[in-house]
Amino acid sequence: MFDLLPHLLNGLTLGLLFALIALGFMLIVGLMEQINLAHGSLFALGAYVAMQLTGPRPPLPADLAKLWLALPLGWRYAATLVIAPVIVGLIGMLIEFCMRRTYGKDPLYGLLLTFGAAMVIEELIRLVWGTRDYVLQVPSAINGGFLFGDLIWSSYRFYAAGIAAGIIALVWVLIEKTSFGATVKAGAHDSEIVRALGINLSRLRLLVFVFGTMLAAIAGIIVAPIWGIRPHMGVDAVIPAFLVIVLGGVGSFWGAVVAGLLVGLCVGLAGAYASEWSLLSMYILLVAVVTFRARGLWGKKSVLEV
Repeated sequence: MFDLLPHLLNGLTLGLLFALIALGFMLIVGLMEQINLAHGSLFALGAYVAMQLTGPRPPLPADLAKLWLALPLGWRYAATLVIAPVIVGLIGMLIEFCMRRTYGKDPLYGLLLTFGAAMVIEELIRLVWGTRDYVLQVPSAINGGFLFGDLIWSSYRFYAAGIAAGIIALVWVLIEKTSFGATVKAGAHDSEIVRALGINLSRLRLLVFVFGTMLAAIAGIIVAPIWGIRPHMGVDAVIPAFLVIVLGGVGSFWGAVVAGLLVGLCVGLAGAYASEWSLLSMYILLVAVVTFRARGLWGKKSVLEV
């Protein structure tokens, strides 16, 4: 059992990260009935913006750059966790403006538009930063490892899992315990009633989409030190995210969280016995679940069935 413990903990950590990556995707698909294929590219863009801000050449005027670099790395990293998602959120705002003509129409229009946006963002990343791999600097307090039970454990993985769990909890509070969350769910259920109540549905959709893109950026920043930063890292994120929301059930918050944990555990345990099956195992899990529950664990009728 002790030999299995590292793989279980690795699976739980990976599961929390998968759940965090899927949350923004789940909000837009489940609450807005739109499939955002640009989610992975926005995830990657968040990592690149964070890398630029924490690196030796921040995109600031010379005087401000000098003041910024004089700050300890921990302060810069903490500020980047706020600044980078805001920057990516502005890109998400532009995408949402373009998507407005697709609302109320065949979901394929929105899917194709966001696919095109994903291609544009990925090519812009290649133009600005090239195709080489980068590493995101993190404070020494959360970097490195520690010895426990004759094994070396990564400190950052535990930090990443803790931050992911905290953000998941905050998103749940926002959706389930605030008037904003109630309005968002009402807008997804019956947009005509929401309009009749005098609520600006366009503004509501904009807020949800921007919030989803900011969650993608935060996930990219947190995952970057583990996965590395490269132009196609968005593809590595959007496929598991889509798998998680289908497995958990489209529109289900806890379905996405539980599915993320299940996928993480499946990948972690498969890697313990047959590493070549680790990634394939999550697709096998998906097939096994949807064979008996076509809408996933806690799913309901959604845009994916149109």
